[in-house]
Amino acid sequence: MAHHKSSKKRIRQDLKIRIRNRYYKKSARTSIAKLRKMTDKADAATFLPKVVSMVDKLAKKNTWHKNKASNLKSKLTKFVNSL
Repeated sequence: MAHHKSSKKRIRQDLKIRIRNRYYKKSARTSIAKLRKMTDKADAATFLPKVVSMVDKLAKKNTWHKNKASNLKSKLTKFVNSL
C-alpha cells in the first residue's frame, strides 16, 4: 500500500493512462483487422491513411515501439498495393 501522497496520485494516473492506452490499442487492432479483411482496393486505399495515423499516434506516445509501427505500416501498405 502506498503511503506517500505522490505515490497515491501516481497509482491513480497510471490506472487512467492504462485504460486509455488499452482503448487506443484495441481500436487500432480492430481497424487493422478490418483493413486486412477488405477485398476492394479503392475502399482499402481510402481506409489505409486512417489506420496509419492510428499506428503513428501509438508509436509517438510509446504505447507501441516505433519499429513495430513501421513494420505494421509497411505490411499494410504492401497488402493494399497487392489488391
